[in-house]
Amino acid sequence: MSTLSAVPIRRTLGDTDIEVSSIAWGMWRFHGDDLRAARALVDAAFDAGITLFDTADIYGVDQGGFGAAELLLGRLFAADRELRSRMVLATKGGIVLGVPYDSSPDYLGAAIDISLKRLQVEQIDLWQVHRPDILTHPQEVARAMEDAQKAGKVRAFGVSNHTVDQIEALQAALPFALVSSQPELSPFRIDPIENGELDQAMRRNLAVLAWSPLGGGRISQAGTPREQAVIDELDRIAAQFAVSRAAVAYSWIMAHPARPIPIVGSQQPHRIAEAADAFKVVWTRTDWYKVFVAAKGAPLP
Repeated sequence: MSTLSAVPIRRTLGDTDIEVSSIAWGMWRFHGDDLRAARALVDAAFDAGITLFDTADIYGVDQGGFGAAELLLGRLFAADRELRSRMVLATKGGIVLGVPYDSSPDYLGAAIDISLKRLQVEQIDLWQVHRPDILTHPQEVARAMEDAQKAGKVRAFGVSNHTVDQIEALQAALPFALVSSQPELSPFRIDPIENGELDQAMRRNLAVLAWSPLGGGRISQAGTPREQAVIDELDRIAAQFAVSRAAVAYSWIMAHPARPIPIVGSQQPHRIAEAADAFKVVWTRTDWYKVFVAAKGAPLP
């Protein structure tokens, strides 16, 4: 029986020379004043082979205010000047509390500058527009990106939560290639597989950063019979390879030929560590499709 090809532990970010891990760690709940605890989380990610760290200016807003996650990471960089060089740093901007979105050139330019200040770094490896701003022309977004790249503030650019057409419109206005797209993707939300997002990613060589790869907690407690069917299939594979349900979910995402990068969101070191078990799972097409059918809640034609 044929199996899906093995997922590399390292890969490049789009067409750049930026090498990243095939699993990322996300900081949407990264906050607080305990530097030792914060560093333990970063080290747990390193120990799991993770080098791609995903944050945003709005991350931590519910716990410590706008910019909280970036500020905490910046404090870690200030405490250990070698830490920055060990990771690929990704952040995002464009969400404005009460607005809700602003991708005007002036705002994005200022947002990038403020992120650099919070993070206490001179350059961001990957910067993404967090949500599409319908009221900003793609040419204006492109202008902000060009300015930041020419100034050496950002190495590469991508988008988050954008549709296929929104990505195409922005790419048409840019003199360089976008390198990433960040959709919500999990065995509980397969829309990007079916709506053309992953096909576009393969066509344009976009790295797909999959947020909420565990379904926003649904992997722990199903809310519908369909979600329970997904859990049952994940558990069957977990038992076969003696790994956690979460590790199986990560590996299922990574097995798609677009090679999506699941973003681990846990703030517990042992949960971050188990992400590395995703590489132990070998999928047959039959098993992968069983999860997919359970996710759809309907048989394939």
